[in-house]
Amino acid sequence: MATVHLNLEHPEGGYAARVVRARAHEYLDKLGMQGAEVSILLTTDPRIRKLNRQFRGKDKATDVLSFPAGDLPSIPGVPLFVGDVAISLDTARRRAVEDGRSLAFELSRYLAHGLLHLLGYDHEKSERAARVMARREAELLGVPGMLDDASGVGPSREKKSRVEGEGRPPRRRKP
Repeated sequence: MATVHLNLEHPEGGYAARVVRARAHEYLDKLGMQGAEVSILLTTDPRIRKLNRQFRGKDKATDVLSFPAGDLPSIPGVPLFVGDVAISLDTARRRAVEDGRSLAFELSRYLAHGLLHLLGYDHEKSERAARVMARREAELLGVPGMLDDASGVGPSREKKSRVEGEGRPPRRRKP
């Protein structure tokens, strides 16, 4: 089983922390990373803005940031540390409301996107890389993720027309 370190900096993030921890284990398992170790920060817009400015030179809040650990040596019996993911709970809440998605699903989108970046996927590298990453997001989520089209132009919230059910996780029906 993967090791997930969750740091909750948001004062109202108890529910979000439970969702993210569960999804992190699920996604790492789906990615074949059962022995991996990842660190996740759930934070506020001001804090993620500071991280974005410090590490990417962009002075604005964002949804998710990823910090890959790089090529660390594999040591038998020691989990492979893949890196850190920072998620803004403020942004997740706001976009979930704006786009008619549940908070749990919005957090799941950010986490899937961030984890894939840790594993070397990069939608900004090329159109082909964006398509590959978009497919992997959809595999993890069960529906299209943050990269909603083959060109990887941007987050699905920029898409103005909606297909029924788009952007929402499938509902489970009682047997």
